[in-house]
Amino acid sequence: MIEIVNLHKRFDSQEVLRGVNLKINKGQTFALIGSSGKGKSVLLKHIIGLLKPNEGQVFVDNKNIGNLRGRKLKKLKDRIGVVFQGGALFDSLTVFDNIAFPLREKTKLSSKQIKEEVLKELSKVGLEEKETLNKYPAQISGGMRKRVALARCLVMDPEIILFDEPTTGLDPIAVKNIHNLIKKLQKERELTALIVSHEIPEIFEIADKVAMLYQGKIITVGTPEEIVNSENSIVQSFIRKKLEEIFSYYELKKNVKGGLDEKS
Repeated sequence: MIEIVNLHKRFDSQEVLRGVNLKINKGQTFALIGSSGKGKSVLLKHIIGLLKPNEGQVFVDNKNIGNLRGRKLKKLKDRIGVVFQGGALFDSLTVFDNIAFPLREKTKLSSKQIKEEVLKELSKVGLEEKETLNKYPAQISGGMRKRVALARCLVMDPEIILFDEPTTGLDPIAVKNIHNLIKKLQKERELTALIVSHEIPEIFEIADKVAMLYQGKIITVGTPEEIVNSENSIVQSFIRKKLEEIFSYYELKKNVKGGLDEKS
């Protein structure tokens, strides 16, 4: 479904991607891990055509995105949904209007049909109409905002979803809940999902395959089990660091009277 071939991307003199090669099969949940600021989000932007490579090619369903223009490019992009880091909800719109936004912009559905679709997707992501529909993003929790962002993405019925750090800022319990929701929806809709994530080892529980981006290149690809047992010292160091961060979180939570709220 997605194939990236020898992808290079530079910003002025800074080379961010240095020959990335990656293949994601239809129906897979694929996780992309690696340190912050090393090009993972840049890679996603190439897949949806927001950035053009200096060298290399990006194929989606055997179509070279770099060769598509106008209606053909729009048609392909409409098959791809994106859940951005932080959710990227419109602060001035209610939950209902946030989810309805792409339907109003890209379809000719009636108001009644739009409401039906919004309520259906709201239910799919585990949110109650009464507690969220007419509230603004600032009035709901971080976990709820992530679910609303996912509902807004799903309402257009994409075949591919790209998740850019979908659980950033959430506590470990909320992270697990969002991951379980992603896996459930992926199976129900037979989606192809690419998830950029720092959540180690939680992401291994829902991914079919994992790749690590390091210094602009994919240095390993495998099943979660293969990644965990990798003999690559860079991979092991990254995983160990993430596990230490999780341990530190739980130690802090245990020692703070009353625990930590989500904002903390």
